[in-house]
Amino acid sequence: MPLTDAQTSLVTFVYTMSILPTLIILFLYFTNKLPRWIFVLFWCSFVVCALGWEIWLTYGLVDGLAVDSRRPAALNEAIPMHINWIVNSLGDAGAVGLTGTLLVWLCYGRSNKAFTQWRWGAFVVLLIWFIGQNLWVELFVYQHQLAEGLRLSWAPLIPTGPWYNPAVLEVSGRAVQLQTQLPWLLMTPIYYWLLIRIYRRFNLE
Repeated sequence: MPLTDAQTSLVTFVYTMSILPTLIILFLYFTNKLPRWIFVLFWCSFVVCALGWEIWLTYGLVDGLAVDSRRPAALNEAIPMHINWIVNSLGDAGAVGLTGTLLVWLCYGRSNKAFTQWRWGAFVVLLIWFIGQNLWVELFVYQHQLAEGLRLSWAPLIPTGPWYNPAVLEVSGRAVQLQTQLPWLLMTPIYYWLLIRIYRRFNLE
């Protein structure tokens, strides 16, 4: 079954946001142009995203629908279920996580001072970025896979599961649900803690 133009754009976006940052990170690291702590941060955040929600949402492990039940057959062929959680987690760690790290670095005058200890300003920068990009993804990228009636699984970073999932915002007639915003809301302090811990481990200890 051929992809529609909209589906082709979605598939291109998903693979680009997962594969391109990963290739750049690998290239920079193995050519000694990327600090080791950033490389470690990337893979640690990949694991947290995968175990925190991506695997659970992909397979519908706890009282939810698997991703192949929430999207058309053509998309299932283009992004098979068994790699769906991998590409999403790579995108989470690279395109989202490391971009957030870059934004903090820029906001603090291109310095690493926000990585040595907890700073609320850096936390707010990460929070705005993480929630902002997630709102955009829910409203404009994955809206058909997250529509009302398509039950999503419970996950460790979605503690309320599908059982308490009110709409928290509505934009242009599209509802933003609590369940889909919780992962990045809870990920923000976890990510910042990881960033500080890993940076200190490789640079200060």
